[in-house]
Amino acid sequence: MTKQFQAFWHEVTQLDGAPKARSSHSVAMCGKRAYVFGGEFLPRVPIDNLVHAFDLESRTWSIIESKGEVPAPRVGVTLVAVDNILYVFAGRNKEHKELNDLFSFNVDTGEWKLLTSGAKSPPERSYHAFTADEGNKKLYTFGGCGKDGRLNDLWVYDIKSGEWEAHPSSSTCIPRGGPGLVVVNGAVWVIFGFNGRELKDVHRYDVANKSWEEVETTSDKPTGRSVSGTSVFERNILIYGGEVDPSDQGHLGAGAFSDEIWVLDSELRVWSKPQVTVEGSRNPGARGWYAFSSYENSMLVYGGNSDSNDRLDDMFVLTLKMDT
Repeated sequence: MTKQFQAFWHEVTQLDGAPKARSSHSVAMCGKRAYVFGGEFLPRVPIDNLVHAFDLESRTWSIIESKGEVPAPRVGVTLVAVDNILYVFAGRNKEHKELNDLFSFNVDTGEWKLLTSGAKSPPERSYHAFTADEGNKKLYTFGGCGKDGRLNDLWVYDIKSGEWEAHPSSSTCIPRGGPGLVVVNGAVWVIFGFNGRELKDVHRYDVANKSWEEVETTSDKPTGRSVSGTSVFERNILIYGGEVDPSDQGHLGAGAFSDEIWVLDSELRVWSKPQVTVEGSRNPGARGWYAFSSYENSMLVYGGNSDSNDRLDDMFVLTLKMDT
């Protein structure tokens, strides 16, 4: 039986020290703090390589004093957290060159370390997907924009061994940028993306059996989209927003964005749209290219691009609950 969900938007008040509005950046949660890295205010121009931290209890921003092997500024970058360590992978630098370096950042000590690069990393990419399987201490990356076009490769980084491993590619999951990527019950899911058009397919990779399948879903379905947020609530995959129609100016312009929230039951393979309640005066509306992070049974949403092509600096929490 399909479960019914309710979704609640809550805008987070930000007090002192907020960083500049941005898109094509990334955020990850460690405890009660959100850490932001990378992004652009002007199209294709990286803003900085600072680690901005937001305390959800005091509602204040700070810049973490950093040391060690600090990564260069970049856009189209990804960031995940495991325990007290942030992992930053790839992106595009100020010369518009795709990167493939993997860094760690200890939020307690402020120390950066370069973990892999060059031949010891997956091929260069930006606007890819990156997610953590925290229980098994593994990081997965999929797809993105490579040096010679979009990619559809899946790689896993073992935190314990410090090595990358390539997994088989799917013959039906075409190359794409801006996909969603989550780990649910021992499987990696690829959700949508862009390859000349907004894609609406879903693929599942069984890690133990090293096998791909294209997932057939039922009921009403989302339209194709990319650069949306993707999170996990129990066995369910939550998505919000994203680009549903690309701009004719490419990355320099704003396409049409969505404000929809969808939930995919990974076992029943059924989509549903939750009833949405806005707690407060406003919700994030339609946007894409924003930063997002799982947060308890919620998704943290920060910044991004609006359909007026303005970079944003607001923050929201999207909480999903099941009807009782």
